[in-house]
Amino acid sequence: MTRESWTTRLGFILAAVGSAVGLGNLWRFPWMTAENGGSAFLVVYLGIILLVGVPGLLAEFVIGRRSKRNPAGALYRLSNGSGSWGIVGLLGVFTALVLLSFYSVVGGWILRYVGASVTGAYFGNPGYFDAISFGAEAAAFHVAFLGLTSLIVVGGVRSGIEKATTVMTPLIVVMLAALAVWAISQSGADAGLAFYLDFDADYLQANPISVLQAAAGQALFTLSLGVGTMITYASYLGEDNSLAFDGSVIAILNTGVGVLAGLVVFPLLFALQGGLSETAAGGGPGALFVSVASAFQQVPFGQLLAVGFFGVVLLAALSSSISMLEIPVAYLVDEHDVSRRSATLGLAGLILVTGTVCALNPDLFTTVSGPVVDTLLTAGLAGFLVFAGWVLGGDALAEYGTGSGRIARALGVPWLWSIRTVLPVFLLVTLGLSLGLV
Repeated sequence: MTRESWTTRLGFILAAVGSAVGLGNLWRFPWMTAENGGSAFLVVYLGIILLVGVPGLLAEFVIGRRSKRNPAGALYRLSNGSGSWGIVGLLGVFTALVLLSFYSVVGGWILRYVGASVTGAYFGNPGYFDAISFGAEAAAFHVAFLGLTSLIVVGGVRSGIEKATTVMTPLIVVMLAALAVWAISQSGADAGLAFYLDFDADYLQANPISVLQAAAGQALFTLSLGVGTMITYASYLGEDNSLAFDGSVIAILNTGVGVLAGLVVFPLLFALQGGLSETAAGGGPGALFVSVASAFQQVPFGQLLAVGFFGVVLLAALSSSISMLEIPVAYLVDEHDVSRRSATLGLAGLILVTGTVCALNPDLFTTVSGPVVDTLLTAGLAGFLVFAGWVLGGDALAEYGTGSGRIARALGVPWLWSIRTVLPVFLLVTLGLSLGLV
């Protein structure tokens, strides 16, 4: 069957940004920042985005565009049929299924909060999140969110993913920027800005390893690296695109949205609650859900603002979840000649089951959404970097240079050596630290 492609370069960029923005920025980023010293975490996170994230993004782009395949098919074909590299690619497909199994549960929470914001159901009810986060109703909303995701993916690359993200991604940025302006204007917001933006060297000096681990995991999660999303999306690209330019734009826009999310959450919490609540500071997947929701009940038109905030989060969640589902769908379409509709519906049925298990088991959800995902993403990206740097080698450099300008091509050799040596070592050390092996 004829393989699809993006209609426009902008469509690809907005789809990739939408994949990267997601809950990594609007849910997990504030939570991880609150747990890891605020500004200390932010500085390390931005450094990892620049020095690890962007080169890693380009490595996945190179693999995807050169192969015109999903992660498993890409590594298998570009390695001349190596079964071992095919397994590394399959790890990305598996990781996507794991990610979506917990991600759709969180998407269900957001759907619930959008509706509850209209009615004000959680206003004055501090136990609301605990009551709805796990159990049969959480499983039902997970199914609803998964249905929305599947509906977009079954439409295909151009008619489904590109059309949806071309609308959703700019809307996310505009709405989030408006919320940030409002949050910063609140009395008492300065303390939140200080927590978030004033560099805390003492905290970083006291907790270097924990901050590094958290920042590395967050950087990979938020850029959709290590799972093969960017390999899959780049596989639908034409040869005239500058991968270096597109990758830089995607990383900058994604990071900007993350920073904007912090400019909404932290000024809001400090202005309306006098600081991080014990719940927010203690972390956990529901921490800032609870804190932000309780803050909205204290302001005029709080229900309307809450609908806007959680509406933005819902759009971001959908833009990421469709990219996760596209990975295994592309694998079945490319490698097994399954129709897109059948692949999407079959995989949705599988994730319906695995996500329901996560929705019914809080301990399993916490394990999957934290250490399991961080480990899989780190190992996956390390594998992709080694593959691009050593297996493709000169071919990777040639693919990187195709469509690029003079400055980007001049940076090609340093980029190749960074993905061959420095970055895999950094990722493996980070992985060793997270597993207690270093």
